[in-house]
Amino acid sequence: MSLLVVALLVLALAWPWAAVPAARRLAGLLPPKAAALTLVGSAVAVAGSTVWALGGLVAGGVLHLQLLAEEAGPARSWADATPAAVPAALAGAAALLVVAGLMTRLWRRQRQLLTRTWRTVGGQPDGDGDLLVVPGESADAFALPGHDGRPGRIVVTSAMLRTLDTPGRDVLLAHERAHLAGRHHLLARTVQLASAAHPAVRGLASATSFQLERWADEEAAAAVGDRKLTAAAVARAALAAASAERRPSLLPAIGTGPVPRRVGALLAPPPAPPRGRALRITALALLAVVALSLTLSLGSAYGLHEYIEQAQEAASHLPGLHR
Repeated sequence: MSLLVVALLVLALAWPWAAVPAARRLAGLLPPKAAALTLVGSAVAVAGSTVWALGGLVAGGVLHLQLLAEEAGPARSWADATPAAVPAALAGAAALLVVAGLMTRLWRRQRQLLTRTWRTVGGQPDGDGDLLVVPGESADAFALPGHDGRPGRIVVTSAMLRTLDTPGRDVLLAHERAHLAGRHHLLARTVQLASAAHPAVRGLASATSFQLERWADEEAAAAVGDRKLTAAAVARAALAAASAERRPSLLPAIGTGPVPRRVGALLAPPPAPPRGRALRITALALLAVVALSLTLSLGSAYGLHEYIEQAQEAASHLPGLHR
């Protein structure tokens, strides 16, 4: 395998360690919705480039083994000159198998979590709405995504309802409805699955969860029309739910994440789209991530193409090919 291909593939595996901190920093400059989508997109880009790099290693090794299968000739001599291709291909194949196994296990766990939660809460809403009140002395509330043909529900314990007054309940319901309407569980699942492709992506999970909660906070504040009321309700609900079972990011809950930061953001003016210098920095950062991903993908593809061309040229000189 040529030095160019190796260098590009190694870079594709190494650049996520720099891309993830950059994505987190970029998200801090954006409104919650844009920040969450940026983090999810970054996770997908990192996972995609990693799988591409590992696939490139395997493709180069398969071609190398084909050349080694020839008994003699220039192709065999040319293949013998690049002995690292086979170990690299084996390592790439093993890594792809690990990635596939981790993704499959995560997917099954996600399905099992939804199935178990639906079985636990029952699934029949109160009245004709989407609210599902369950008995319990522990205050808790979370958005339960739809599953097996059942629409999503807002699960609230009776203890949580007793904790909040009527305006606070309005905030809670608006917050959880924002999670369901925005399909935030799918965004959280995407980041979780992408983390199986590269360990660096795990650094985006908590940041994504925080931005999803901030997104729902802003939607709730807009729905009730009072940011201070929303901040107070979020703080009270989170404090009451502190003793509740910790919810996975797949089940967004109002008490998730660094609540003081969320409350502080709600007490500040509504977030505005970045302007001026911040907008230019954001645009350049996004452009850099996209450009690097395309460069690595196209560069690796070109390098593998050159590798195949050289192999075909060497193989064309083998005896018997021109008979």
